[in-house]
Amino acid sequence: MRASLLQIAVNPAESPGSRRLRVAGLVREQSAADLVVLPELWPVGAFAYRSFEAEAEPLDGPTHEVMAQAAKDAGVWLHAGSIVERDPDGALYNTSLVFTPDGERAAAYRKIHRFGFDKGEAVLMGAGDTLVTVDLPETTLGLATCYDLRFPEMFRGLTDAGARLLVVPAGWPERRRSHWTLLAQARAVENQAYVLACGSAGTHADVEQAGHSIVVDPWGEVLAEAGAGEEVLTVELDPGLVATTREQFPALKDRRLGLAPPR
Repeated sequence: MRASLLQIAVNPAESPGSRRLRVAGLVREQSAADLVVLPELWPVGAFAYRSFEAEAEPLDGPTHEVMAQAAKDAGVWLHAGSIVERDPDGALYNTSLVFTPDGERAAAYRKIHRFGFDKGEAVLMGAGDTLVTVDLPETTLGLATCYDLRFPEMFRGLTDAGARLLVVPAGWPERRRSHWTLLAQARAVENQAYVLACGSAGTHADVEQAGHSIVVDPWGEVLAEAGAGEEVLTVELDPGLVATTREQFPALKDRRLGLAPPR
């Protein structure tokens, strides 16, 4: 299984509409991939709080339209990063979109953990309340976004729901880049799953982005890591490695706390 992470640079001189078209072109170039992943809030910038209201769009808005067509043209599963979603009641959400190779929306995930404490995203956006997984032909994706990476209980919940590949689009700041790589590896090791963490490049509202998108295998080994600038990171994954790892080192079977109810 081939996955491509598109580490997109958000340049304030580039309009969201122009960026959508440019990124759609990059997605179309990944026709050899099975799965393509984009960063968090790339149409507007994860820290561009002042633009959230103006750039908010409905679930089936312009980003949905352009990315659905790009996924279909490339024939890939596309995690299209996230958008500022405006719900019909007017509330805003940080919402990820996943498309099938036919261009159909397979899932939408509203970010559960909002960053900012008492400002920014934490006060401007509503919180999601549902764990979301997506079944692909060879694996199951577990969806999370950026700040979610700091909450291991969420990833254990996704694992209990069947996730074997944890996808984390982000707009992670450079000043905390060491946390980014540490947490991505930790989530992979503790859940014995792949982690695909796709960051953004550039500067969002004067906040320098970490970049350094990273792919970690179920043993915690870094398979690939990007640099700081815009980059396409492509890696071959073995979906069977998750089951093999869990069989060879069955730590998940020894859990005593927080066990999922029988299904």
